[in-house]
Amino acid sequence: MAQLVLTVVGDDRVGLVQALAAAVSDAGGNWEQSELAELAGAFAGIVLVTVPDERVDELTTALHGLDGLLRVTAHSGAATAGAPTSTAPDAPTTLSFTVLGNDRPGIVRDVTAAIAEHALSIDGFRSRTLDAPMAGGTLFEASVSVSVPRGEDAEAITTALEALAGEIQVDLTVS
Repeated sequence: MAQLVLTVVGDDRVGLVQALAAAVSDAGGNWEQSELAELAGAFAGIVLVTVPDERVDELTTALHGLDGLLRVTAHSGAATAGAPTSTAPDAPTTLSFTVLGNDRPGIVRDVTAAIAEHALSIDGFRSRTLDAPMAGGTLFEASVSVSVPRGEDAEAITTALEALAGEIQVDLTVS
């Protein structure tokens, strides 16, 4: 089985996900994982699908047929056979944390720089802005998960993130 990572963008409207799912299914593919969202009137997302090796071209052609509805780009993923699992003895651990504070430019840059300084990989990063209910203004909130290789000290990144939170005046919650 081949893995394809699909990036999708289009004007938000009814039926986008269904059209994409039908193209995947019609080519014998399986929808494995996705992150999809409406952002400022646009629909965007990333989808991991598996498809039989001999039907990759069929799926790719079907995805091109969605032009005008969705712009879909297919990227080859890792082969599914023999892929490492999270139960492998050398599998990384996951460190998850949230950042919450008054919105201002540079928060994402600062948080991701701290992660990069420790050579960690970001597994997930979800962010949003929201109205501050009591104080007025806008809050920034992010939920982040990073892979910490076995044998690496998760405490070091936690300490660095806590120090950064104090510097940029945000609340940090590590889970």
